[in-house]
Order: sequence, then C-alpha cells, then structure tokens
Amino acid sequence: MKRLVTSPKWPLAGVLLVLITILSVQCTKVGTNASQVSRNLVTQPDSAIFSPFYDSTKAQYGDVNADVNDVIVAKSVSTIIKSNCVSASCHGGNVQPTLDSYAKIKAMVVPGNPAASRLYQLITTSDLKTAMPPISFGVDLSTTEKAIIYNWINNGAKEFPDVQDFRPAAVAIITSGCSSGNCHNQATATGGWAKSGYLAPLAATDTISFIYTNPNTSAQTYYTQLKDPKLSQIWQAYKDSVRKFYTDTVAYASYRPWKYFSTRGPLNKYDDIMLDVFYPKSVRSSANAYAVSGTKVNCKGDYLNATSSLLSRVDSSILLANPRTKVWAVNNQGGMAYVDGGLKSSEVALIKAWYFADSNIPDVWKFGTDGSGIFKYRKSGNIIVKK
Repeated sequence: MKRLVTSPKWPLAGVLLVLITILSVQCTKVGTNASQVSRNLVTQPDSAIFSPFYDSTKAQYGDVNADVNDVIVAKSVSTIIKSNCVSASCHGGNVQPTLDSYAKIKAMVVPGNPAASRLYQLITTSDLKTAMPPISFGVDLSTTEKAIIYNWINNGAKEFPDVQDFRPAAVAIITSGCSSGNCHNQATATGGWAKSGYLAPLAATDTISFIYTNPNTSAQTYYTQLKDPKLSQIWQAYKDSVRKFYTDTVAYASYRPWKYFSTRGPLNKYDDIMLDVFYPKSVRSSANAYAVSGTKVNCKGDYLNATSSLLSRVDSSILLANPRTKVWAVNNQGGMAYVDGGLKSSEVALIKAWYFADSNIPDVWKFGTDGSGIFKYRKSGNIIVKK
C-alpha cells in the first residue's frame, strides 16, 4: 500500500484550502458567495405585467394589414428562455431538455400552477445543484422576467394570450395612465360637484384643494378633491343611479344622473371603466340635454346615442359610428392616448385586444345594434364585425 506523501510546501490542509477557495470563486455572483444568493421572489408577481409567450401579438380585431395600434410588442417567455437558456452548449444543444419550441417549454410547466412547475422552480431556487441558469454562470433572471414566466404559467401557459392575459394589463394601463389628480379621477370629479354646490353641506375635512400647473403653458388650474369616506359613498351612489336610470328611463326618472362633469369622467377602477363603456361620459354628462318627459337634465335618455366611446377615445386609428343613428364620425378621436395618458402604440393595441375579448363588454358596444359594426379603420375603411 502506497502512502500519501505531501510536499512540505503544500501540506494536505493547504491543498484543501486552495480547492475550497477555487470553488468559492467559481460559484460567485457579483462578488457574493453563491451560498448566500437568493433567487426567490419575495412577493407574488404583479398580475398586470403582460406575459405572452411570443414577443409580438396582433390584436384579434386589428386591421387586415396591421395599423399603427394593432400589434402588441412585449418581452415574452420565449425570448427570456432563448436569451438565458437556449445556447448551443446548453438547452439549445445536447443538454436535455431542449427548450427551443412552445411545446417543449410547456412540457416543463403545470398550467395554472407556477409553484408545481419545474421551469418556475428552476429559476427561483437557490440550490447550487439545480438552479437555472447555473449560479456559477453569474446570470440570473430579473424580477420582471420571473414575473412574466410566473404570470404566463398562472394564466394557463397558453401559446397565444386571451382575455385572462389582456384584462389585468389593459386595466392597469388605463387606471395608472389616465387617472391622475387632474384627469380621469374619482376624487377630482366628485370634488368638482362639491365645489359647484351639488352636494349636501360638507365638513372642511371632506375636501382638499390643489393647483395644477401646465408644464407647457404654465397655466394654472384650481381643483377640489373629495376625500373618503364621502368620496366612496358619493361616487358609488352616482354609479348605482346611472345604472338604475338606464334600465328604464321612465320608471326610474328620479335616478337620472343630473350631476354634470366639469372634469373628465373617472377611470380609477375596472368598475369605473365598465361604467364608461356601457354609458359613455358624453351621454351621461351632456350639458342641457333633454332626457325624460321634456325635463332638462345633464344627460341623454338614450345611452346608445353616443358620438364617442372608450375605445375610440383611446385608438386614433379607428372611427366610431353612433350606435343609434349609425352616422360615422368624420375625424378620429384618440385623445386618451395622446392627450390624457400619452399611451404607446403597443399599449393601445393591448387595450383594443382586451376590449374585444372581454365578455363583460356587450356586443352592442363592439359591433352595434345589428352587428354591422360601429368601428372602422380610418386608413383602410375596413369595418370591424364579429368573427
């Protein structure tokens, strides 16, 4: 039996120390020992992050030849996987499983259950032996990239997105992009009623005032906002009265929405957006319109007699026909995209994709009373009809 002979210059303890040091250097990430690296997501990912499988998604009701607001471009699951995993020396070559197609990537997940999905487990574990991409590579997915994969799996791991994917992202774009204090805001709208004396006497603590300075013109506008609990009570009562009134404008004439908006109609929540879709602000806030039995009120009696809609105010590439008279608008609107919210083309396309996919929006506000269409593309003249 041969005995292990160590050089006096390199005793066994020294050899082990060198090996440990080498391993520590190899398993580092930005100077931190790999054993201290955590890849877990601390909180559940934001469901409003649009999470498609492919980078480019054409809105279902986009024009035959895609118009400017018809294609949603967003970071996708396939691009994240391709950029971090599918190289010739890894899961794009001889390393199994290969992850170069939808079917192969989907095979790594349990649709609807990220926690049980092997793909999601690999990108969030801190286990040096299983983490992907390997911790020793010094590469990790960003929090947003992990959220995209989480949402994609959680929403069913579909090859092409549907309303479950569109709705939370579209609603977030509208509520965050358009509901600032001087725009489509509940507190500002109801505060305007308070300022005009529409509401019962209020305490000083029920309102707050602020000044908005236009960054382009330096012009100043004074706003009053209503505060909770009065805000929630009054705005909900208003929405209830609108819905009641339009179920039967004669029987429920006393519910007519008499309060005229001096500001834009609120879009703080999905429920606010739905109110605007069903009963556009131009209908329920039409100054000096005649509604019931010749009574002069600030609303129209026919909610379909409208010359604007949420979608036409967002998408400048389409024109609206009045659903009742069927008269087409001559000019596009699109103010919510380029004036109110300053939305990007992909964001407008996402809102349009959600609008036509959401079953909560009735067909009359998508295709008209007879299905002949109320939206058409201004460039091509193509009318949007139900597919």
